[in-house]
Amino acid sequence: MPGGARISFNSVDSSLSSLKNCQSYINTGMDIATHVALDLVESFNDVEDVNSMESVMLEYAAMDRELNHYMRAVEETVNQIKREKPENIPDLKYLVKEKFTALESKNSDSDLQRNEKYMYFKDQLKEMRKQFCRQSDNDNEAIEQIDEDLAVTQSQMNFICPITQMEMKRPVRNKVCGHTYEEDAILKIIQTRKQQKKKVRCPKIGCSHADVKGSDLVPDEALKRAIDSQKKQSWSRLEKSAGYDAATNKICC
Repeated sequence: MPGGARISFNSVDSSLSSLKNCQSYINTGMDIATHVALDLVESFNDVEDVNSMESVMLEYAAMDRELNHYMRAVEETVNQIKREKPENIPDLKYLVKEKFTALESKNSDSDLQRNEKYMYFKDQLKEMRKQFCRQSDNDNEAIEQIDEDLAVTQSQMNFICPITQMEMKRPVRNKVCGHTYEEDAILKIIQTRKQQKKKVRCPKIGCSHADVKGSDLVPDEALKRAIDSQKKQSWSRLEKSAGYDAATNKICC
């Protein structure tokens, strides 16, 4: 046929759309696995249980890689056909399989380690263990009659936003420099500087990072949980203290 065969890719586009929906399900699964792992660390569960969630994350990462390869194979094949405009309608299924196999042959374990959500999982797990081991140490110090108030104050210093100078409610971590800020506060600064066509320097004193972007910010779930846990402990101490005072007054009266 002059000018090449006319091929409709409507069904292909529809299939790609469905595959992207599947990818969103994978992302949701990885988010759930991350939250479960953080729950396990917070409740001081067995290390094996936490490690099992890491295995789940790696399985999801492998599924995500395979899906990405298949979608890439389809898109590259379609673009090639559109570009070359062959006289006869090619075997689309065969061409896609060929490209997909070539992509899969280059797989390595390091691919999975570089999965963005897996990297976030590992980072949050590390921070979660750091935060809750610190809190556990604080409890031990209290038992040993060491100044608990000082330990709590030192811990709470990590909860203060460098912008608002207040305890964070929705902390976000900068993937580039590792510092955390209150989400609304840093986004407001980024938006204001963007309108002024200026870059944003990290608000943390001493940090040299001079180009903070919204895309570099990720929710710091581990820090948020530590802040919430600290609040619960503070309320518990206040309630115990109030109960002790009430009982003492009753006895004295």
